[in-house]
Amino acid sequence: MKLSKEFKIGIIAVLTIIGFVWGISFLKGTDLFSRKYYLYALYPKIDNLTTANSLLIKGYKVGNINDISLVNIGGEVKVLVKFLLKEDIKIPKNSIARLVSADLLGSKAVEIILSDKTEFVENGDTLISATEQGLKESFNKQLAPLQAKAEILIGSIDSVMTVAKLMLNADARKNIDQSFLSFRNAILTLEKTAIKLDNLIISEKPKISVILNNLSSISSNLSKSESKINSILSNVSNITDSLSKSQLKSAIANAEKSVKELNILLSKINQGQGTLGKLIKNDSLYINLNKSAEDLDKFLKDIKANPKRYVDFSIFGKKDKTQTKN
Repeated sequence: MKLSKEFKIGIIAVLTIIGFVWGISFLKGTDLFSRKYYLYALYPKIDNLTTANSLLIKGYKVGNINDISLVNIGGEVKVLVKFLLKEDIKIPKNSIARLVSADLLGSKAVEIILSDKTEFVENGDTLISATEQGLKESFNKQLAPLQAKAEILIGSIDSVMTVAKLMLNADARKNIDQSFLSFRNAILTLEKTAIKLDNLIISEKPKISVILNNLSSISSNLSKSESKINSILSNVSNITDSLSKSQLKSAIANAEKSVKELNILLSKINQGQGTLGKLIKNDSLYINLNKSAEDLDKFLKDIKANPKRYVDFSIFGKKDKTQTKN
């Protein structure tokens, strides 16, 4: 049977259409001739995840991202991702569909983290979603401490530059030059002092040697006389012990006795007993003594003024008849 030209063209057109549809489906991650089932997951955001990206389990590709759409759940807009699984793999319930980075360029993929449940999901079920920290977020997180340290370092550099500017003015440079000059002079003075000290040691070396020899001799003699010195010190200690045991105790006893007698005497004087006590406590004796002293003074003055009144004598043994009468 001979086929017509038109029939051949029609068959070629149908095959072309089928191939075109299959190619589009393949590029979208859909295999028209494989056994498949679908799962879903909700994400707050998906970054660079697109359709036909890989669905992985432990790094092995088991499917593709089939469709991505926005849904409104409870007033919150989320991203609904539809997964197409080509492999006949049983996925336990409570497994996690985690959004991960596929490469360094920022492409995304979904990796299913299998749970330990014994029950398995069915076609059309929704998995628990999770988002892995992206390369950009991880880089920013690691860069944040470095940025803070860099800012602190820049602030410190600014402070140092400010101080440097202040130090580089004319007065500051002059003060710095003077400080270095003073430091240099101090070093020179120390150097001269060290030279003089060396010269002094060199010039006085014989005397120093003699002094050291004398000290060595003295220490040697002391070492040899150590037993005698210890004996002398022991004798001195015995003498002081003897004194403390004999004369010192008697002296202390006599001093205590004298102090007691003195206290008794002072007590009697305070009470007005005895001559000294009466003199201190009774003022009549003082008044009488004072009066007697005044009378004696008057008597002596009268003797000086009128000696003939008390002494009567004559060279020729005659009395003076013209003696004045009081």
